[in-house]
Amino acid sequence: MSGALEFFGGTNGTPFSWGYIMNKLQKIIFIIFMLAYVFTAEVSADVAVAESSAQLVSRAKAESDYREEILRNYLEGHNSPLSGYSDVFISLADKYRLDWRLVPAITGVESTFGKRIPVDSYNAYGWANGSYSFESWDESIEVVSKALRDNYIDRGAVSINDIARIYAPPSETWARNVKFFMNKIDPLPVSFSLEG
Repeated sequence: MSGALEFFGGTNGTPFSWGYIMNKLQKIIFIIFMLAYVFTAEVSADVAVAESSAQLVSRAKAESDYREEILRNYLEGHNSPLSGYSDVFISLADKYRLDWRLVPAITGVESTFGKRIPVDSYNAYGWANGSYSFESWDESIEVVSKALRDNYIDRGAVSINDIARIYAPPSETWARNVKFFMNKIDPLPVSFSLEG
């Protein structure tokens, strides 16, 4: 007990003040709250940066892009041949200002994440009703990402429902299924409107 008294200002029978003890406790509590605030502020900064996946700052990209790991793990969970291309999906989504989950979700709808495609076609997207062949996964992700930006979004198809009317007519389930897979990949809000 004497150690506690020494900490709070009293020693070997010397009187101490409860006011003094309360002052020390307030300082300790203040320090604890400040430390908690500092650590919370770092987490909040990460969350704010992640909210707009197509506009991540280069500092966040240089450190580690959590989206690559999330996408890779999701695709691996589906035994997808595309799991090793998570970084390609992410970098091209950023390049073409797309939601990073859109193109992978399309592969889920069109080919069970690249598992059911014409032999050696790398066409996991149902591109040209499945009759088109790409040279590689890299090329296919690039072509589809660029086309979604140039031929759909930049021409006014700004929601998944709008894209569906052009990409997969007359399907009534395509948009819903793309949204489903996007939410399963990561339940962040979609970067562009889901209404249409």
